[in-house]
Amino acid sequence: MSIEDDVALLARVPTLRLLGEQALRMLAIGSEQRDFARGDVMFNAGEPADAGYVVQRGSFQITMEDGGFHETVARPGDLIGELALVMPMRRPSTAVALEYSSAVRIARSLFQRVLESDPVAARRLRDEFAARTSQVAHDIIMVGSKLSS
Repeated sequence: MSIEDDVALLARVPTLRLLGEQALRMLAIGSEQRDFARGDVMFNAGEPADAGYVVQRGSFQITMEDGGFHETVARPGDLIGELALVMPMRRPSTAVALEYSSAVRIARSLFQRVLESDPVAARRLRDEFAARTSQVAHDIIMVGSKLSS
């Protein structure tokens, strides 16, 4: 894929789109493409997370191992491991390719350099995370009030 194709792919991701064209271009230039055969593991739950992945083609089964068993499927344009872009953590899930697939790997170190070089983009991302956190808090309060009724 060309840099322009990679920028277009990254722009499909709502979180990344907030960063703007120049930041997306820097991410596209600095990221790497990884290919996966059916059944290949992208990462396992519990491993250190130092990157996020944007699915280019194919699909990945994401299995959360949080005391229960939850799974979802990531498809082209989906960002896997968003929080790993901004903070050190362990993977809360396992990602396995369901078919021949590829993904763009964005290292946390690259993502942080991009944010440091573009404070306006960093503020937009901060504001988005703050809005999401507020929405989650609101949803928890609403669920709690319904459960206690």
